[in-house]
Amino acid sequence: MKQIKIGQSGPMVSCLGYGAMSFSDFYGATTDENSFAILDEAMEAGVTHLDSANVYGMGRSERVIGDYLRARPEARDHFHIATKATITRDADGNRIFRNDPEHLEAELDASLKRLGVEAVDLFYAHRRDKGIPIEETAEALGSMVKKGKAKAIGLSEVSPVSVARAHAVHPIAAVQSEYSLSTRSPELGLVQMCDRIGATMVAFSPVGRSYLTDNPLSWDAVQAQPFLATNPRFTPETYAANLAATDGFRALAADMGLAASGLAIAWLLAQGDHVLPIPGTRSVAHFREMVEGANRVLTEEELAAVEKVLPAGWAHGDRYSDVQWIGPERFC
Repeated sequence: MKQIKIGQSGPMVSCLGYGAMSFSDFYGATTDENSFAILDEAMEAGVTHLDSANVYGMGRSERVIGDYLRARPEARDHFHIATKATITRDADGNRIFRNDPEHLEAELDASLKRLGVEAVDLFYAHRRDKGIPIEETAEALGSMVKKGKAKAIGLSEVSPVSVARAHAVHPIAAVQSEYSLSTRSPELGLVQMCDRIGATMVAFSPVGRSYLTDNPLSWDAVQAQPFLATNPRFTPETYAANLAATDGFRALAADMGLAASGLAIAWLLAQGDHVLPIPGTRSVAHFREMVEGANRVLTEEELAAVEKVLPAGWAHGDRYSDVQWIGPERFC
């Protein structure tokens, strides 16, 4: 599999990563055995980047990765492990974001224990704490590198300006944002900023929360998932409209000899050598489809065909509800 560089000076990782939220029950019930099967497949396919967070299953995702590393010690050298922190709860149970050094270090220490490693390869601020200047957040993250607990730092769901300000304090190796054929807002500055400073653009939800696959989630499945049930792209009206809008994409993928999810991954990788999609799935078969897409280089004619069937702005509904927008920085 093609390799890309993380940050300004490496290391090299596979051009396709894995979003380990699916090792929790966020998108539906799963098992440790199923998660191990995904990790086995990743090793077999040469997928090396794992992207987790302390809040995925309240530590479950990291614990699963740690258990796998303990069962297969050779996997530590194979995988480039990233995790995130800052999302927490106050005394009243309200979700808040903390970027202060004490919180970041305490959470990272807990993550390291669950993962069973001395340091993570990449440590992100999951959300920006608006009460703390981004420069101080970068300094706090950077202190984890100085202490040997992280090898590089990143930011998630932030604006291009925040990236630039943080990078002036400490090198930002990666910036994570939703990015796909259905969410192209990062192209209005974030993709370019990452390229400018040499940061990796880590794209989560690269298959549009199932719309860019051959088997989009059923209406019943959507309603069973609290996040999607309240998401503007999954209301009764927008759900039907988005399914209809992506029918042509599925047909185009079939004509190209790819699964729809594979074509979605191949398209993303064509957007820049610094773009790293991190799909999450509980299905080994679905994971293989996306690996196939990562190994496919699209021609200019194929890219034009994709743009024709799914032009920028086709998706019905905002990507987040008002509540879901609390935390991410809007910049366009």
